[in-house]
Amino acid sequence: MSASAAAAASPIESIGSAGLWAVSIAVLVALLLADFAVTHRPHEVSAREAVGWTVFYLALPVVFGVWLWNAFGSGPAVEFATGFVVEKSLSVDNLFVFMLLLAAFAVPADVRQRVLLYGIVGALVLRGAFIAAGAAMLAAGTWAFLVFGLVLLASAVKLLQEVSTGGGGERDVSRLRVVRLLRRLMPVTDDYRGARLTVREHGRRALTPLAVVVVAVFATDVVFAVDSVPAVYGITEDPYLVFATNAFALLGLRALYFVLHTALAKLVHLNHGLAVILAFIGAKLVLHWAHGTWPAVPEIPTSVSLAVIVGVLAVVTVTSLRSRRRARAPVPARKATTPRD
Repeated sequence: MSASAAAAASPIESIGSAGLWAVSIAVLVALLLADFAVTHRPHEVSAREAVGWTVFYLALPVVFGVWLWNAFGSGPAVEFATGFVVEKSLSVDNLFVFMLLLAAFAVPADVRQRVLLYGIVGALVLRGAFIAAGAAMLAAGTWAFLVFGLVLLASAVKLLQEVSTGGGGERDVSRLRVVRLLRRLMPVTDDYRGARLTVREHGRRALTPLAVVVVAVFATDVVFAVDSVPAVYGITEDPYLVFATNAFALLGLRALYFVLHTALAKLVHLNHGLAVILAFIGAKLVLHWAHGTWPAVPEIPTSVSLAVIVGVLAVVTVTSLRSRRRARAPVPARKATTPRD
């Protein structure tokens, strides 16, 4: 039996027992319920509240990673750390789109965090479905690595094209098909009604603009799931770790938005870096597939992947800040010259 056939025949090894899955999902649901309780009463988020929740949600994966190291060794812990960095980086791109949606629909400040929370729940549900589909593809054969790799390479090219043409930052959300369809199916009120998604008006049920925003967020969640899940499968084949990295990366987005909503605009080269990361992981997946078919083809270790990803993020952060400084620097006045006789 060839190496690829053996890999296809053997099930994917996972550290996630039934008990661990149950506990993890229960904790995830509890955290989401706590977030819904916090956002139940619409209010503007203060800097202190946003920073406090952000620190909490950044501490959780650190504690989880330490537990993984003690319980299962360095391998799963490093895979989780690398996958978390990738997912957190891609989730920052999510925040850019959320910012555009909130601005395009003029969402009031006191209900923005509720929109973000709906977006996070939608992203978790969609990625759960994609994770299950990805695990089924990997169990069917190593060809799934090639498919995932090509998807990421295509995503990287598309992202670079958007950056080069300047199309990545402007999106007319009112032209989304799902938003236009929603407005045809039901009437939409002219103003927001707090955190309510529907109201009864003139004897019939009507949507509020908040519901339209939520649907637009769900539509963009689908696009991000297509890139995100194959990216983390490029780090680890363990469905449980893929789930954990996505869950931890998404949970803190609500608070992180209010911490970074002004700083995000300064990272002008972030999409360049994300395109490089997606292309790198895509190439890693293709090499992994090729290694299963031709053992002489080298593979990229997870530790090298982590170093490359962190390095790329550090470089684009530095270059973005330098670019902003140069743009703000005053242009020196040119001295007037008199023509010689």
